[in-house]
Amino acid sequence: MFRYDKQKSLLRGPRGCLPIPPEDVASRKFAMLVLGECTDAGPTQAAKNFGFSRARYYQLREAFLRHGTAAMVNKKSGPKGSFRRTPEVTKRVIRARFLDPEASPEVIASKLRQDGYVISSRSVERIISDFGLQK
Repeated sequence: MFRYDKQKSLLRGPRGCLPIPPEDVASRKFAMLVLGECTDAGPTQAAKNFGFSRARYYQLREAFLRHGTAAMVNKKSGPKGSFRRTPEVTKRVIRARFLDPEASPEVIASKLRQDGYVISSRSVERIISDFGLQK
């Protein structure tokens, strides 16, 4: 029978043990699923041993069944790209800055909003700063 030693971060079995580095979250998640599905411990106890909720256990189980071990790796949260400062908006900000070097970021942002682009004054300031176009 397998069991997890939380203090030593070891997965113990009948023929030995396997260390699971605490910082390796994907391995911990997989070991939890092995314990929950393949032993008498069950999902609730396995989740508790690894510091996860029962609901999270079932989320991970479903992800594992659909996508395999790749689903155990944490993914970066938040936006995957700059959806406000698109290449088109960046070009327009730079063009506006060159055409009127005295225009403030607020004025440039206002002109872009009139043209239908969703952008804040702060985003315009960041674009100007990124390209070294400050006064």
